[in-house]
Amino acid sequence: MSDQRDAVRSNAKYLRNVRPVDPEEICEYIEGNPHPAVVRQLLREEAASLGLLEQDDETFVPVDDEPVEPNRGPVERVPETYERRLEDLLVERYGVNWHEDATGDLLRSTIRRFKASYLERDPVEYDEDVAAGYAIYHLPGYYAAVQYALDDLAERGLLGRRLRVLDIGAGVGGPALGLCSYLPDDALLEYHAVEPSAAADVLESLLEETGRNVHATIHRSTIESFDPTDVVGEDGGDEGGNSDRFDPTAPDDGFDLILAANVLSELEDPTAVARDALEWLAPDGTLLAMAPADKNTSTQLRAVERDLEDDRVWSPAQLGAAEDGARERGESDDGDRPEAGGTDGRRDGDGDADRRGLVTVYGPTVRLWPGERPTDRGWSFDARPDLEVPSFQRKLDEATPGDDEEHAPGEFVNVDVQFSSSLLRLDGTRRIDVALETSDWAKMAEMERHVTNRIDIAAAKLSRSLSEDENSGYDASSTNPLFKISDGSESTDHYAVLTSETSLNRPLLEAEYGEVCTFEQVLALWNDDEEAYNLVVDEQTIVDRIG
Repeated sequence: MSDQRDAVRSNAKYLRNVRPVDPEEICEYIEGNPHPAVVRQLLREEAASLGLLEQDDETFVPVDDEPVEPNRGPVERVPETYERRLEDLLVERYGVNWHEDATGDLLRSTIRRFKASYLERDPVEYDEDVAAGYAIYHLPGYYAAVQYALDDLAERGLLGRRLRVLDIGAGVGGPALGLCSYLPDDALLEYHAVEPSAAADVLESLLEETGRNVHATIHRSTIESFDPTDVVGEDGGDEGGNSDRFDPTAPDDGFDLILAANVLSELEDPTAVARDALEWLAPDGTLLAMAPADKNTSTQLRAVERDLEDDRVWSPAQLGAAEDGARERGESDDGDRPEAGGTDGRRDGDGDADRRGLVTVYGPTVRLWPGERPTDRGWSFDARPDLEVPSFQRKLDEATPGDDEEHAPGEFVNVDVQFSSSLLRLDGTRRIDVALETSDWAKMAEMERHVTNRIDIAAAKLSRSLSEDENSGYDASSTNPLFKISDGSESTDHYAVLTSETSLNRPLLEAEYGEVCTFEQVLALWNDDEEAYNLVVDEQTIVDRIG
């Protein structure tokens, strides 16, 4: 670290606790009196590590400790600034009439080709044209989907205003731009993207439209060859030996959020990559993995989630939690534990401290029964309102030649927002932290013995109505609303079928994706055609939303 940079950091670290950090003031305290513009640039480069926000008047203040509030409304569209920037990029590459004639035909054929490859589960090589096609066709949906997934964290106060983020396989930037839009203006984002393909050029261009407090770095390598020590900050410690260096490889440090959006299905060993990523996660951070809603990628995501669950990444001692955990469990100084179900009413392993360093599924899938894990096929996905059609999709679609026999109107419009997600943490936190008892509730793992009986269950709603979705894989001929549900113990798919709506069971329709409901007097039946259990919700059934 240069003497001048070190002096700027030292002054900023002192002044940030006193008043806004003003480059024009700091330059007076530094040997040689550098120009304020030089000091301002150094402060911008160091702002992320110092936790400083740049204000409109070009002074710097500490970022607030308050967590980010959840987004209360639907995502309606891609912001015009991003639309214009992408269109500008298309004009630079393909000309003013990029959507017409030969260049338009090239982009349309490229989109058709990678869509076909996806359906055939063939690999796609990301050259410049494919990157442009992906941005046109996929960016809007990915932009919206990540914001809905982030709601699960923000609703519980688990998304801070100061974030260090690693984006694995960042692509053309849909999730990155969605994250930037989700965060308030007074948030500080240190963003690291790992993207080896030509998509990184699109990403780099679009990130230029983000705010002054987004500090982005693109690492143009595969995730398998990515070295996390590349983002280790310079020491910057003080004379007392206190260091504010960022080191994602240390057990007590790491990224606050790691994104792996729509990339795991393209990796040779997605579980190994995700396991490595968890080692770079902060003790209270989250790995957010996402996948398209189709059966293959969605179930693969769930398989990775289940492969990783309960893996030991760090020991409690490495995380500095051993002593706190012992006190929470009621252990004596010599390490003896009370018997299971002792005075604190918990079995060993149920407390948060016991699970520190273990991979825990935060959501949206649930684990309502202690010690139970699901082994069903795990196909579940969320669906949100369609976006407004962005101009670049509309132009490309409408410019399709009339003699193109393959084309149907809307072929190049993709504004559906359907996705699967998995949030993994290392601090034992679950979005829904419930421990059911068989004396009160029926367990899905034991559903066979309940068939033809009315029972009480608790379960999470893990789909929209599948009877309305011809691509759900379930017989959609029924007019009765039908939802995938789970309590985290099942080995076979379970569905709630609403055959008679009443005011007492309407909460099933009103519940959000991932929300847990209780079902009293639900009728358990076996469905031979689907090889699944149907839980019939009728006029005798009472449904309550519990979170």
